[in-house]
Amino acid sequence: MENTYLLSVIKQLNYFKSLADQTFERLTDEELNWQFSKETNSIATIAKHISGNMLSRWTNMFTEDGEKIWRERDTEFEHEFLSKDNLKSIWKKGWDCFFEAINALTDEDLERIIHIRNEPHRVVDAINRQMAHYPYHIGQIVLIGIQIKGADWQSLSIPKGASDSFNEAKFKDAKS
Repeated sequence: MENTYLLSVIKQLNYFKSLADQTFERLTDEELNWQFSKETNSIATIAKHISGNMLSRWTNMFTEDGEKIWRERDTEFEHEFLSKDNLKSIWKKGWDCFFEAINALTDEDLERIIHIRNEPHRVVDAINRQMAHYPYHIGQIVLIGIQIKGADWQSLSIPKGASDSFNEAKFKDAKS
């Protein structure tokens, strides 16, 4: 693949996926299924929703609407206890579908029209839509993980109070 836009999409979404993956690894089955209240979603529910969205949007995207008739979106938000292994399997299935579809695209495909809920979108616009949607929910996943672990949480980026030392290490070498 030579398209720098698509390479950037893959790089960015792999980064966000890794944040969720690391959060999953830090939590128990019970913590992955914890809800603040009945009105809020657990990490497992959010991950199930993202996967369902990916499977719907990216399966046969040129020949079928992105909101598949077989998708049961409302059930994605029903709380059900998922083991970490089951959750990771659901998560992987969605991401595999997404990356398979993105990796198959050509430059010409980016301008093709696909439909989501019967509304036309250029493929590039559909990708951009998901570039906002997936990190939005992954931020929720990480935040819930932080809330659950509290002081035991290990930062996924630059820890509080460590910006100076982080930057010092980054700028000690010449630009590459």
